[in-house]
Amino acid sequence: MRADLLTDAVDGLDEILAAVDGFDEVLVAGLLRPQPAQAGGPAALAAAVAGSPLATRVAEAAEKTAAGAAGEDHFLALAAARTALLGSVHDALVLRAEEAVGRARGEESGASAGGAECAVNLLAAARSWLCDLARAGWQGIDHELVGGAAPVVSAMLPDPALRRLATLLDGFAAELAASCPGPTLERVPVRRWADLWSRAMVLTVPGAGAAPPGVAEATGRLLPLGVDVQEHATAVQAQVHAVFEPADGGTPRLVRASVSAPKPDTVVGAGLWQLLRPHMSLLAAVSEGRAMELDAMPVTGEGDLIWDDARARTGEPAEVFATARVALPAAAAFATAPLDRHPARIAVPVLLEGYAVEEGEDGVAFQVAGQRLAVDTDRVPAAGPLTPEVVASSGACVGLLRWDAGEFLVQPLAVERTVRKKSVAVHAGAWAGGTTDKAGVRAEKAATDAVTVLRERAGRLLRK
Repeated sequence: MRADLLTDAVDGLDEILAAVDGFDEVLVAGLLRPQPAQAGGPAALAAAVAGSPLATRVAEAAEKTAAGAAGEDHFLALAAARTALLGSVHDALVLRAEEAVGRARGEESGASAGGAECAVNLLAAARSWLCDLARAGWQGIDHELVGGAAPVVSAMLPDPALRRLATLLDGFAAELAASCPGPTLERVPVRRWADLWSRAMVLTVPGAGAAPPGVAEATGRLLPLGVDVQEHATAVQAQVHAVFEPADGGTPRLVRASVSAPKPDTVVGAGLWQLLRPHMSLLAAVSEGRAMELDAMPVTGEGDLIWDDARARTGEPAEVFATARVALPAAAAFATAPLDRHPARIAVPVLLEGYAVEEGEDGVAFQVAGQRLAVDTDRVPAAGPLTPEVVASSGACVGLLRWDAGEFLVQPLAVERTVRKKSVAVHAGAWAGGTTDKAGVRAEKAATDAVTVLRERAGRLLRK
């Protein structure tokens, strides 16, 4: 692994991020009556895309914004420019990461999103609300303004073609509502809200939110690498990263399979698996260390399996580190769809071995080939036996290479460590299909009790 490539500067990266940050700061105060100091944000965005097809429109949008005369088309141009810039950051970082691990990327399909018919009036209503937000700024929001999203979301949700945007608007509005009134905000999540705003703006373009084409069928062997758990107070998702080996002997590919479920905020830790387990048999295979045989499983052009238990059966034993050493180096990644290109989406599977471990006040880090690589132990789920202490005692790691706060870091999915002169593997998803581990059994029982109580209370309420 060329770890030096992960620490070397990427040409132009700092300048692009500075332009994005400058525009994001303008959204904090709003664009209704911009001050002279705010004009620099949109202008820097326009300068950053000066050599692209967006140049003319964004330059005009920057001028109109500085004059306080920007319309919806101008705000849309600025959102598109910001999206394009972060997309270029994504591409540069992914190229650097894959060069470091020596992995090839699959060819892009070249297909564009289909022009599905959709309610243009609802897209226009959503864009109007988003423009009102931009004019007010995050410090100018109030419940009346934020509440304007509710009727738009309600009208969009019944239409599958609009559900992607509707879900985004609903979550965004909920975050804003929880932070009202804006003038009292002590801390503004500047990058996050600008991300949500610009993505939603771009999705109001007819056809942009349509389901991407290129869904194919995958038949062959699936070799799991690990599970990434993403938890929210009311929802949880488990995403399995794996290598798929086609039955026809084609190039192995990196794929993902995800399952999500709503949850009460009292169900945490190992109890999460009880909510997810019934929906995807792959979780049991991960827990047992087995491959799965797929038969015509749908897979998108980005490498996401549309999981169907009827098209999968449990296969032979498949140890994660054997998969990482033998199959992972030859696996090619799928291309990322244009609207999904963002640095936060970077998750490159990688095997690290022969590193030294550093422990300090800022957490755990690996010394790989003389280079320091930070370890994101905060992403390690509490729903498994993998802990920061276990990571710190490891000698090999299968993880996801991510990028955050200006540097590459690794999120451990599984590690190998020596216990009593024997090599032992510890997996973040070891409890996904059930466990006999004492800590896991206790956590599962506590979650079962909590769910039982909640169901009884819900039943009483329904009977009333």
